[in-house]
Amino acid sequence: MKKKISLLGLVLILVLGMFTGCGKSETTEYDQAALEQYADFILQNFSAMSPEQMESFQDMSELELDLTLINVGVPISGENFLTMMDAWNAALEECGTFIDRGDYTMEVTNDGPVLNAEVNFSDRDAAVEFAFDDKGSMESLTVSAEYTTGEILQKAGLNTVLGMGTTFVVLIFLSFIIWLLKYIPVLEKKFRKSPETAAVPAAAPAPVQTAPIAGETPEGPDAADDTELAAVIAAAVAAAEGTSPDGFVVRSIKRRKSNKWN
Repeated sequence: MKKKISLLGLVLILVLGMFTGCGKSETTEYDQAALEQYADFILQNFSAMSPEQMESFQDMSELELDLTLINVGVPISGENFLTMMDAWNAALEECGTFIDRGDYTMEVTNDGPVLNAEVNFSDRDAAVEFAFDDKGSMESLTVSAEYTTGEILQKAGLNTVLGMGTTFVVLIFLSFIIWLLKYIPVLEKKFRKSPETAAVPAAAPAPVQTAPIAGETPEGPDAADDTELAAVIAAAVAAAEGTSPDGFVVRSIKRRKSNKWN
């Protein structure tokens, strides 16, 4: 029984401790005046720095930059300092030269306090926001340019025209590519056609050699050989028949494939 009572008491102590811790985190108070001094230090120094001076900070090592910021007394890491510097340079390009700022308003979030203020630039006004962590160290700087309704509509219209124009250009390009596809078979046939099969003149048929008819004179390079061969054949046939070769007429001479007499 005593063990159960002691265990119950321990649970109650833990629960009360949790509620006490939550109450303290919800009622955490921040020194708004100190946070505003840090924010003004960033605004004044960033607006007074030349591009060469900002570049010198970027050339520093991380340790050297952290030590410099600690000596100055600004609760910010070197990495966050360089990120805030880039955000400020982007704001100057968009809004122009810094002129002054309005009053700060502080809002406490779960991550820490946030300072907001209206800032006047030469080209347009903007809203600046400084975010701190729960320990009061600076984390980020955000500058949001303020545009009129006409400028917002103009930007929206320009974005719409660019988007639709890009879409139509792509569609026209695709249509042109599809139209060119019909020439692919023609080009393929041209490339596949071998140069050897190009228009080659047909070989002339070999002239048929015939024995000379009585009273005709053979012509051509083999005319003499054919005449002699015809005379020999006529003489052989006449000798076999026992007649004179004067009445023989040799119409044609053909060579047999076999050398044997049938």
